[in-house]
Amino acid sequence: MIALFALPTLVCTAQKKDEKKSRKTEKRQKYAAMARQEEEGVLVYNRQNTFGLQLRTDGYGIFYEHGRMKTPRFTNLYMAEFTEIKHPKEHKLRATEGAFGASLILGKINYFYQFKLGFGQQYIFGQKGNKNGIAVMGIYEGGLSLGLLRPYYIDVNDNGTKRSVKYESADSTLFLTKYLQSSGLSKGWNELKIRPGAFLKAALRFDFNKYNEKVQAVQIGFSVEAYSQKIPLIIRRDPDRLFYQGHLAFVFGGRR
Repeated sequence: MIALFALPTLVCTAQKKDEKKSRKTEKRQKYAAMARQEEEGVLVYNRQNTFGLQLRTDGYGIFYEHGRMKTPRFTNLYMAEFTEIKHPKEHKLRATEGAFGASLILGKINYFYQFKLGFGQQYIFGQKGNKNGIAVMGIYEGGLSLGLLRPYYIDVNDNGTKRSVKYESADSTLFLTKYLQSSGLSKGWNELKIRPGAFLKAALRFDFNKYNEKVQAVQIGFSVEAYSQKIPLIIRRDPDRLFYQGHLAFVFGGRR
């Protein structure tokens, strides 16, 4: 009688052991396949996290990407980026007063920063082929861009008194005629103006790190941003709401 009651338990325990053994076998086979692919120069991973430093034709920026591989060639990307756009006609002048190396940008109205959140995909055009090869990837991303305008202040000489002024004020004549130096990065943060917009980005990435679990790449790309209102950056130049730029970036991170 006891044996009859114990039999289902024994059967259930045996089934669990078989299932556990089967999972372990599948896991070993998966890792073995991934190891073979890695030896052959194939990028294999579940997730990747990368950071980038970029020089743009109109400024600079940094970004972060979280990637989740969906197929051997496609990876979904979730990204955040912070950039600054500068007007191509900006020209730095040596300050008339201040510490050595102090400067200003005559006629500049605003700093213009962008914080972006977006989604995209990475497609692998060519695998590394071997550990010393280069993987070539195409990337496209799009999403929301939050534009942030901060007034540009300069120190002026107002009848012997030094004070900070911005262009869009009653003191705008002093802004151009009695300037001394830039007021620095401490001014204007309490006067930020928000300009919502959107962006699209496309790039080619060349990963040359010989280890599969590391990312070390150079990226060349192009992006466009559009904003709900025109963005005044410098005097005597029409403000724009559409911005085009190219970029060169160094990308680093890891995979697992």
